[in-house]
Amino acid sequence: MLVVISGLPGTGKSAVAEALAGPLGAVHLSIDAVEDALLGAGLPRSWTTGVAAYEAVRAAAEQNLRLGRTVIVDAVNDSEAARGTWRTAAERTGSLLLFVVLTLDDREEHRLRLEGRSRDLSHLPEPTWDEVERRAADFEPWTAEHLAISADAPVAGIADAVLLAVRRQAADAASPHPGGPELPQR
Repeated sequence: MLVVISGLPGTGKSAVAEALAGPLGAVHLSIDAVEDALLGAGLPRSWTTGVAAYEAVRAAAEQNLRLGRTVIVDAVNDSEAARGTWRTAAERTGSLLLFVVLTLDDREEHRLRLEGRSRDLSHLPEPTWDEVERRAADFEPWTAEHLAISADAPVAGIADAVLLAVRRQAADAASPHPGGPELPQR
């Protein structure tokens, strides 16, 4: 299964992804870590480098999905084009796909989280609050099925809700469908 944790910077995507990786025995891939590495290799900070990070993570996700691993990706995914990257990975590997969108309606809390975070990134600067607000204004609405969760809850509670959704989706996919062939149990 491919689980994609989405939302604006500062909503807790990486923390939730890390909290899920252990219980799921999953591979966690972060767009920011890959983009940071690309910048460290000398690529310029640009839209193209950001797209390259998405494509590099997609390729790594596909490799791991083909090996039967659950993959968790954390990325903003603010456009349909970005979200299509993960649909492509799921289709190419025959994997289940779950989009999770974290939102944080309390603007002051969101700003404080963003300004108070410290990540192990050497080349990718933290976005400013003004940049996050501009990104929020340009964020394309979600039209496809997704699990929307308020990031006001503690990380453990959010991870538990996502874990429940993952298990439900996996059980639904494994259960026999009326009138259809019986699926093998794993």
